[in-house]
Amino acid sequence: MILNDTIYGQCEVTGVMEELLNSRPVQRLKGIHQGGASYLVNPKWNVTRYEHSVGAMILVKRLGGSVEEQVAALLHDVSHTAFSHVVDFVFDNEKEDYHEKIYESVLTSSEIPEILAKYGFEEKAILYDDSKWTLLEQPAPELCVDRIDYTLRDMYEYGHITEEEVKRFLQDIVIIDGKIHLQTIEVAEWFVDIYYKEVIGFFMDPLNIYGYEVLANVIQYALHHQYLTLDDLLGEDVEVMLKLQNIQDSELQQKLNQLHPQIVVEENEHDYDIYRKNKVRLIDPSMFYNGKIQKASALSEKVKQLGDEAYHKASRGAFVKILSSSRV
Repeated sequence: MILNDTIYGQCEVTGVMEELLNSRPVQRLKGIHQGGASYLVNPKWNVTRYEHSVGAMILVKRLGGSVEEQVAALLHDVSHTAFSHVVDFVFDNEKEDYHEKIYESVLTSSEIPEILAKYGFEEKAILYDDSKWTLLEQPAPELCVDRIDYTLRDMYEYGHITEEEVKRFLQDIVIIDGKIHLQTIEVAEWFVDIYYKEVIGFFMDPLNIYGYEVLANVIQYALHHQYLTLDDLLGEDVEVMLKLQNIQDSELQQKLNQLHPQIVVEENEHDYDIYRKNKVRLIDPSMFYNGKIQKASALSEKVKQLGDEAYHKASRGAFVKILSSSRV
């Protein structure tokens, strides 16, 4: 199978990787939007979990990761519910890790273990301890494939960065002891800047905050009245949305009708309708510079300043004023 990725270009996959790609749990991710409710209020915000998962797999491979780590990368998001992290706001889950809590149960009830066994791989050795996959996952504020891919993918798809900038960044990466480092201060500053455009500028965009708040309220209401079950949330976005739209409940439909692309909102700390505080996400890449490993913030005042500003903004939260919720 030849994959054509927007960020990394062509990649050939065979054997276990090809079979996993064609499995239902992975194919389902084509129907799960990375940005949760964002596509409902801005149709251009439409990157999927499938694109991100495939991208993570390709990048792990490109950086020299084993087949096992490629498998872990491809499968790391298969337990995301419909609308991704919206479910964390439904359950007031501040760590935003609901998908991690159900990961093992989702995997073990699927065909994934059988596919892995067919090719001589042990699911428990690959899937349930990501600490061994040092390219794929690292605790913040380090670089890792997961953070790199969703940042590059969203920022490229939404027109904030160019193909040339992406290539320059990828070429600057060096792997030391199985971990990702950068080598050039300017590249580190560039990535830190776009990372905060992602986790502050995009994740905390007032329109995005609005979409999450309204959809989380809809799902809370539907679960409370037993119109939806947790199993329903393991379907695709469109399946859950159709079920919601067909529920004969005027209050629910009134809530649901507040999700559309004509919404007009603004950030207003002094007069707001919605307050939302997201998980604080910071980045401070490790660098191999002048023959030793150092943090980017120790080498660049810009990196330190961007981090301080992002921490302040994330800690303060987002204050959203609804200017118009009417459809045009």
